[in-house]
Amino acid sequence: MTQSNPSLGIRQLLDLQKQAFIAQGPVSAELRVQRLQQVIDMLVECKDALCEAMGEDFGGRPAVFSLANDILGSLSSLKHARDHFRDWMGDSERPSVKPFDMFGATAWVKYQPKGVIGIIGTWNAPLFTLLSPLACAFAAGNRAVLKTSEIAPRTAQVLADAVARRFDPQVLAVVQGGPEVAAEFSGQPWDHLVFTGSTAVGKLIMAAAAKNLVPVTLELGGKSPVLVGNSADVANAAERIAVGKALNSGQLCVAPDVVWVHESRLQALAEAIAARYREMYPTVSGNADMTPVVNERHHARVSAYVNDAKARGVTVVEVGSAAAGVDRRLPLALVIDPPPEAEISRHEIFGPAMVLRSFQDIREAVAAINEGERPLALYYFGSDEAEQNWVLDHSLSGGVSINDVVMHPALEDAPFGGVGASGMGHYHGREGFLEFSHARSVYKAGNHDPRREWGMLPPYNAQFEQMLAQAVTP
Repeated sequence: MTQSNPSLGIRQLLDLQKQAFIAQGPVSAELRVQRLQQVIDMLVECKDALCEAMGEDFGGRPAVFSLANDILGSLSSLKHARDHFRDWMGDSERPSVKPFDMFGATAWVKYQPKGVIGIIGTWNAPLFTLLSPLACAFAAGNRAVLKTSEIAPRTAQVLADAVARRFDPQVLAVVQGGPEVAAEFSGQPWDHLVFTGSTAVGKLIMAAAAKNLVPVTLELGGKSPVLVGNSADVANAAERIAVGKALNSGQLCVAPDVVWVHESRLQALAEAIAARYREMYPTVSGNADMTPVVNERHHARVSAYVNDAKARGVTVVEVGSAAAGVDRRLPLALVIDPPPEAEISRHEIFGPAMVLRSFQDIREAVAAINEGERPLALYYFGSDEAEQNWVLDHSLSGGVSINDVVMHPALEDAPFGGVGASGMGHYHGREGFLEFSHARSVYKAGNHDPRREWGMLPPYNAQFEQMLAQAVTP
């Protein structure tokens, strides 16, 4: 295990930060701005080194994608938090207890930092999944320890070095290591724990956190569906689906996974998606604009899903072809109506493959989606507002994009997170600030207490009993 201060272990970092948090007391708005700005300045200063590291970790990830997704995505979260948290941190006045409010009793909710936040990031967005939640954690006045992904070790090291140069480990630190370190990390008594990753690992994280009653934010993913209504423009839907799936070669937690369309338009949609994807990537192997699958294990996993479908006789449309052994870039595989027992039907794909399914009525598709686990994202294409609203009312997902895909996570002033198997809790905006704050109710008594003169204290009298009985109303 290594970290931004290698002489300190995980528990030592946590204890150090907790002690400093308690000793400091209230965290001023000025200090919160300073911490957020330090992270912003760090990213600006190290952007080239971080993009280069992400490219190396993926074996050729385009620098423009790393810059757009991880650098600018993180900066957007940090700057929004920096510029708006003052509007979120003030006390919230609340009605006091009747009838004592008539005698000057008041009440309010005070939002206080929880303390020390543990944040476990993932490899597909190795900066964004750490620094976007950190933005809300710092805005709320907390300190934090970041656990980087071992699948992106070069990025982890560049980040750890950059944090060590700019931050006291009492405020922010970075821990590196594999699954055993992640297990140790998740078993600590954090004041809040954030994890981004698979549902299977998320269950382990939550079980470990439960031993210390640590509240968790889990961002987990799932098989995010796309519903193409009959009123949708097929060419427009195809282009946006192709573009969304191309991002990071489908290695995004909100990547479109299963596309539903009326049976009469299935072939046209498949052909249009393939055509749009081929325009972006006329070649596969060695294409510097295409992100490789991150490592051999995930390359083999995605390939196995596609090969399993082929072995079952399922129609598979592959957009382009990859030369064996050249690199880990894969063509986009469109898998048409695979059976439920197919591997690609049962698992989140998280790579350059996508399932296309047909329906006769969109209600059939929604029913099928509702039978499965709730996804992190749901997408609807169409101009029929009645149908759009029906879909929204009869489905549940972490978030929704309409007439586009993978866009709602970019909403900095709206919560991002999952529901059910796709996660719990959220960050971004005021909701993210609240996620990492303790909402502390405060009651302040007035100058006069009427309870004794009103017979509200023992020995009780008949008048008080009658007053209580009269208060019981529908």
